[in-house]
Amino acid sequence: MLVGHFAVGLAAKRIEPAISVGTLVLASMLADLLWSIFVFAGIEHMQFKPGIGAANYFGPSDIVMSHTLLMDGLWSGLLSAAYFLKRRSPRGAWVIFGVVLSHWLLDWISHRPDMPLRPGVHNYVGLGLWSSIPAAVIVEGGFWGLAVILYARATHPKRRTGVYAYWSVVAVLTLAWYNNLAGPAPRNPQAAPLASEYPDNSARLCQAGGSETLRSVCPA
Repeated sequence: MLVGHFAVGLAAKRIEPAISVGTLVLASMLADLLWSIFVFAGIEHMQFKPGIGAANYFGPSDIVMSHTLLMDGLWSGLLSAAYFLKRRSPRGAWVIFGVVLSHWLLDWISHRPDMPLRPGVHNYVGLGLWSSIPAAVIVEGGFWGLAVILYARATHPKRRTGVYAYWSVVAVLTLAWYNNLAGPAPRNPQAAPLASEYPDNSARLCQAGGSETLRSVCPA
């Protein structure tokens, strides 16, 4: 999934408003951020096959450190512990834990059976939602649309530029998602993990304060 992960971050803002949306998006995309780092470091590997849509052309051959259920549970625990140590909020820490772990659950729904349960075990699972473009548009797209609307109704940008920025980001993410869902494989496979760095950068900007526009879109 792509926008489905972002949707979890936006929806979690309604559950625990005290957590910044940047932190929640970082949590929801942590597995992909780690995957990017591990691929560039040569720890994990991927391959691209002929086909249209990520479900057909993307072949993760080794993602056991970033995308196994066991390791995602470990990353969930580490990030939630770090949040608790900084904020002293048990509720917030549990929300962070659930948001990080949701990444594996959503990928299990969307991937073909290529999701490992833990390192060293060659048992792969996946329901293959992305194998059907109409089904993915209805299920993931519907979840994304609901989260976008709920977040927009729950937050109040400080300036009107924040409204424009928010909907611009929503539009860009939606187009990127549909391109992954129904478009061709990237021309340069090695550049594919770069897309996962957006959440980390957005989280840093939001937590650092960023520009007036970013502060409007990413309330504390």
